[in-house]
Amino acid sequence: MNTNITLRDIAKALNLSISTVSRALTDSYQIGEKTKQEVLAYAKEHHYVPNRMARGLKEGKSRSVGVVVCSIDNNFVAQMLDGIDTYCTTHGYQLIIMQSKESFEQEKACINLLYAGGIDGLLISPTYQTTDFEYLKSLQNAGLPVVLFDRLSNHIETHKVAADNFKGAYEATLHLINNGFKNIAHINSDTKLSMATERFDGYKKALADAGIPYQADLVQFFDTTTAKNLNHNLENVVQKLMNAKTKPDAIFTATDFLSTRCLALLNKLCYQVPTDVALIGFSNTDLADALNPSLSTINQPAFEIGSLAAKQLLSLIDGKSQDAFETVLLATQIQVRASSQKSN
Repeated sequence: MNTNITLRDIAKALNLSISTVSRALTDSYQIGEKTKQEVLAYAKEHHYVPNRMARGLKEGKSRSVGVVVCSIDNNFVAQMLDGIDTYCTTHGYQLIIMQSKESFEQEKACINLLYAGGIDGLLISPTYQTTDFEYLKSLQNAGLPVVLFDRLSNHIETHKVAADNFKGAYEATLHLINNGFKNIAHINSDTKLSMATERFDGYKKALADAGIPYQADLVQFFDTTTAKNLNHNLENVVQKLMNAKTKPDAIFTATDFLSTRCLALLNKLCYQVPTDVALIGFSNTDLADALNPSLSTINQPAFEIGSLAAKQLLSLIDGKSQDAFETVLLATQIQVRASSQKSN
């Protein structure tokens, strides 16, 4: 049996009106400090839980936000979700999180389900397969606020928040060059999303600025939409690179999974890192120091990406957003460890 006390119960106990109690609990300027403290103390003592649904109906909102990500079994994604959750919870919104599993069809199914459930807004990190944003634009036109985070696209106009992928990739490649590596391979996901293209562009720009010729046979884009595809294709790619006439002396990997699995695969194939080939990649793994060898990484401000994306979405929901949409790119941080240092 639900024995939660109500606003009416608090009002009766303190001999106040229901509206006064409600305003006190929402920190209204219309209520004196003494009354606020009295109401809050009573509510806390009697474990008052606000009725989110009733509040939502009164405001014409569900007080819920939909979030669609590729997968939650990833440190980087988990850290972004923590940022989203912290900001939304602080501002009275609950999250409904769904996974697309890198499937465009599943992404659409997730969004349709969330929309049918009455979410107030949508935060989405699109799948690698996503090239058609018409379904999202149609929901926007129907009044649903949408914000893109981490994986961005020019095919939809809205607020967007991500890491500065170009600069992070540039710094990773430049670090390898400055450590004496010249034949630098690049392994990336086969997607049109900005995350992949900007990291590729950063890699090429660093080579060009250092006067190192771009070698197309050292660059590999492939299907990473499932763990099975990623593992199978990555092994083929690494073996192809290491058996080529011009072997890479270093590898720059573009995603979290590619970075950690590439290191594991090189170890499995009995290559000595960094003696045979150096390695650096985008990754937010907490285990980078514990890997063998410790993994040099480009770390993304995941929590901040999630928190800012949530802030942008709630500003749209509350109608406080500026007319012009904004794309914010947050700085990455290079963390140099043993895997990218030239052996003496």
